[in-house]
Amino acid sequence: MTVNYTAVRQGLDSVLVDFLREKLNSLPDSRLENLIDHLCEFVIHGGKRLRPLLCYYGWETVEEAGERTSVLRAAASLELFHAFALIHDDIMDASAMRRGRPTLHKALSVNDAILLGDIALVWSDEMLHASGVDPQRLIAVRSLVEAMRAEALYGQCLDLQATGGAKDDLDLATTVVRYKTAKYTVERPLHVGAALAGGGPEVLRSCTAYALPIGEAFQLRDDVLGVFGHPDVTGKSAVEDLREGKVTVLIATALSLADSKQIELLNRLLGNPELDEAGAERVRELLVDTGALKHVEDMIRRRREEGLAALEAAPFRPEAVVALREIAYATTERVS
Repeated sequence: MTVNYTAVRQGLDSVLVDFLREKLNSLPDSRLENLIDHLCEFVIHGGKRLRPLLCYYGWETVEEAGERTSVLRAAASLELFHAFALIHDDIMDASAMRRGRPTLHKALSVNDAILLGDIALVWSDEMLHASGVDPQRLIAVRSLVEAMRAEALYGQCLDLQATGGAKDDLDLATTVVRYKTAKYTVERPLHVGAALAGGGPEVLRSCTAYALPIGEAFQLRDDVLGVFGHPDVTGKSAVEDLREGKVTVLIATALSLADSKQIELLNRLLGNPELDEAGAERVRELLVDTGALKHVEDMIRRRREEGLAALEAAPFRPEAVVALREIAYATTERVS
């Protein structure tokens, strides 16, 4: 059995385009058009649509494929929330590139980008409520969406605490992974989708058993690619996180395994805004030499195995099992 992700992705893109076109056509003042057009371009071009895809396949864990327009609209609303999160995250991280393009605060201004992020947040709520989902199921979905939003923001708060110089705080780095990715990116979208289909507590528990280890593995992979990945593949700089001094699980592990000379060098290089490619390459060598890279690769493999084992025991429809298995591999395998 294979899964036609292209058809689902096209369906998600179609309802997003329709929604955004309607918003552009109903602006209260034509002078807003250029600004709002930047937001629409940001949402439509680029991005994996991972959260909406997981929401859709969360629905398929329970529901037979059928009329799905309202489900696609509800799932696509998560992409608008994600746009809000990315735009504000880029401002806080002072990131220059996103999805291979200048970030919105670089292309426009910080104030413009903040407002566009706020608009994306408002629109995500509007799109969910206007999705056409059965009102009774929308009540259950609403509480899960609210939990997802709060957890994402909690994770961002913790992420800021884990930024700015070398810190040997593996617990903090791991907690950031749990909230910013495992719960926000995988668990809650699956929960929302299952709730759209009327899934009960057993289904939600099974979603969690799969989602948390797979979500952690996904973020660990992303952290590795943030340092070792090629910008042409990842769409972002492989030096930015190091300049920020972002203490990921990879960095915290290296600090815990390093000797005194290696720690001194990491302390000097991490969080240096003037760090160049030569300095970044030295950090990469240290991540290999300390054994941190191998340790994190092992963590990714173990978590993927745990998530896949939970998936095999889940009371999901076969089509959803196949899709979620493929997503697990696609999000955790090394691509660069």
